[in-house]
Amino acid sequence: MTTTSNPPQGGTQPWLHQHAGELQAFGTVRLLPLALSQEARDYSCRRLNRVLADSQILYALYKKHHWLVRGHTFYSLHLMLDKHAGEQLELIDSLAERVQTLGGVAVGDPRHVAELTHIPRSPDGVEAVPAMLSRLLEGHETILAEAHDAAARVAELGDDGSNDLLVSEVVRTGELQAWFVAEHLVDTPLVRIDDQGAAHA
Repeated sequence: MTTTSNPPQGGTQPWLHQHAGELQAFGTVRLLPLALSQEARDYSCRRLNRVLADSQILYALYKKHHWLVRGHTFYSLHLMLDKHAGEQLELIDSLAERVQTLGGVAVGDPRHVAELTHIPRSPDGVEAVPAMLSRLLEGHETILAEAHDAAARVAELGDDGSNDLLVSEVVRTGELQAWFVAEHLVDTPLVRIDDQGAAHA
């Protein structure tokens, strides 16, 4: 039942402090005319929400590290991490919309996300840059492993749309971002080349 503590006075006063029961419980799937079975849609929503929860945590890590990164690589990493965060945010929206398209309920509350994610919590303070980057790579690998498995299984159930999203967007974006991050952990010094073409530190 919807209630309000102070009924509005006049036609322009908003109805404040309204509360109501859930219209649809998390974990349930509405029937929509998608030519997909209830089993397929229910399964896809569960798997997509797991990827969605992990992606929201990875996005938050990217933003955190974007703010906290320091040292002589600050500028380049600051920009790259923010770019990757923006791309993760786009993936989050696509995943959530796919869950809704299938008739499910997308996980959205950060406290609920924390209950579902498989990505370990990072320290509240500032880590060294290599640890930050390693943490991002571990997050990517967690999501990629889940996305690969989920893509194969939803395809078996005939859910081509979810398979396409997982492969074309989640996997391809994740692989590319992981590559960019990993290259910052290669210990390759600046070099000079001698007359014979040999490199020297």
